[in-house]
Amino acid sequence: MTSPDNSNESNKNNNQNEKENGGWLNFLRLLFIAPLQWLARIFTGQKPSLPPPGDGDKLPPSPPEVVAEQPPELPPVEAPGKAAAKTTAEADVTDAEVVEEPPAALEPTMPPVLPPILPAELLPEASEEAAPAPPQPKLSFAQRIRAGLSRGNSWLTTDIGALFSGGVDEDILEDLETQLLMADVGVEATDYIVENLRTRLAKEKNPGAEQAVAALRDILGELMAPCDKPLTIPADRAGPFVILVVGVNGVGKTTTIGKLAHFYREQGNSVMLAAGDTFRAAAVEQLQVWGERNDIPVVAQHTGADSASVIFDALQSAKARNIDVLIADTAGRLHTQDNLMDELKKVKRVLGKLDDSAPHETLLVIDGGTGQNALSQVEIFNKAVALSGLAITKLDGTAKGGVLFAVAHKFAAGKAEQTLPIRFIGVGEAREDLGVFKADEFIGSLFPSKG
Repeated sequence: MTSPDNSNESNKNNNQNEKENGGWLNFLRLLFIAPLQWLARIFTGQKPSLPPPGDGDKLPPSPPEVVAEQPPELPPVEAPGKAAAKTTAEADVTDAEVVEEPPAALEPTMPPVLPPILPAELLPEASEEAAPAPPQPKLSFAQRIRAGLSRGNSWLTTDIGALFSGGVDEDILEDLETQLLMADVGVEATDYIVENLRTRLAKEKNPGAEQAVAALRDILGELMAPCDKPLTIPADRAGPFVILVVGVNGVGKTTTIGKLAHFYREQGNSVMLAAGDTFRAAAVEQLQVWGERNDIPVVAQHTGADSASVIFDALQSAKARNIDVLIADTAGRLHTQDNLMDELKKVKRVLGKLDDSAPHETLLVIDGGTGQNALSQVEIFNKAVALSGLAITKLDGTAKGGVLFAVAHKFAAGKAEQTLPIRFIGVGEAREDLGVFKADEFIGSLFPSKG
């Protein structure tokens, strides 16, 4: 007989063997048989499921299938008025007999774009055109002189009557003398003005501001009157009227020539330009630009060519084409360079070979901001080429304007050996900003209350 302990142990071994054998069988079943069953069920339209597990394979229970809740069905959307069209028979039909249709999908629609609503006063009128902007009033030349001098800082841009508002005495005259000197009037011209004013006011009894301003205005007008001699071109002249323009570097000769060409062309004259400044870079091109602006022919050669030769060719061409006015540019030079001043004499000699009286006008261009140095320029150029007129430019910059009185006192007063008139003055960059000098107009711009 076997003991109970041995039998129990044998039973345990048998159960263990059965579990091991059953586990291998289930593994083989899952590996080979289960996939075939799945494929068979798929082709037959049945839902595939896992095979039932054996005794030795306990699979965990599958989680319950979650079914998504369906949203409640909405009642069908009825168009307005449709409900009112229902009959009483339709109202008695039971809910069981009614087959509800699913609501039609509503297509999104964009709201209509409405035009902006404008007030009545802003609505445009079809028959009414936009009114053009009013034209800006054009300043007179005297007003442009005043506006140009206002950029400087001298008594010429202020109300001179304010100086005599407290009465007239020696202290006031000394203040006037100081302001004249600061305005580049010069020592000699300042002494002349102040002494004449002192003499005239001494003849008045208790002179006030009005008498002092009137006397000063008269003195300045008398001083500038001899300079008021405009350049005129004889109408019956045979051949071109030659204007030779000279000056130091940087005074604006080429720009002045371009404005002169526009000035004489507006008067009905045919004009030609001679690019005689062959020394400065781009001087020829600059003059050619002015010629294009004014529709005027320009005679030029390459940079470095002989200036006298260029001007000689220009005079020949002007004669052949019956040109009225020939304006010749020259190279800028310092008045202290004697060799360059001799070249100007050569230009005059060459012109004399074609016309004994040429040049008919030798115009010196002076920068209005050079101060008393302008007087020495006039003296030296006048000795070299016998000047016949002056053009004072750049009065719209930092110039104080007093140099006109200094030039007038030294070269146009009664004691001067040769009167040099001021032909033109420039107050801006535009072509119209170069005008004929008129003494009354210039003095009137300095005393606007009396102008």
